[in-house]
Amino acid sequence: MAGDSVALTRDERIDQRTRNPKWQNIPVRIEMLECINCDACLRACPPNFGAIFNHGADVVIIPELCSGCDKCLPACPVDCIYPDPDWTSETAPDDWWGLPRTDADPYV
Repeated sequence: MAGDSVALTRDERIDQRTRNPKWQNIPVRIEMLECINCDACLRACPPNFGAIFNHGADVVIIPELCSGCDKCLPACPVDCIYPDPDWTSETAPDDWWGLPRTDADPYV
């Protein structure tokens, strides 16, 4: 994790690009080869985490914002969301970090 400080709010997690160390569950990921881009997971992700975004033609989960709450799992009609036990803090590409900062409607 980046730095020694604890990121508690969503904005702090975005600024520090780090997961809240209090979260016990591992983040989840979308298997894009199986995803049908229905955005059901995006709508199911609680706004206080806001970890799921449209990224071009793909739907992505930013692991540092994902608490592992699993609210997206039952929403997915094709079961293409999986726990990501191999996640490291270096996983999310730099271009994904612009997504949480946009005012654009994530459902578009």
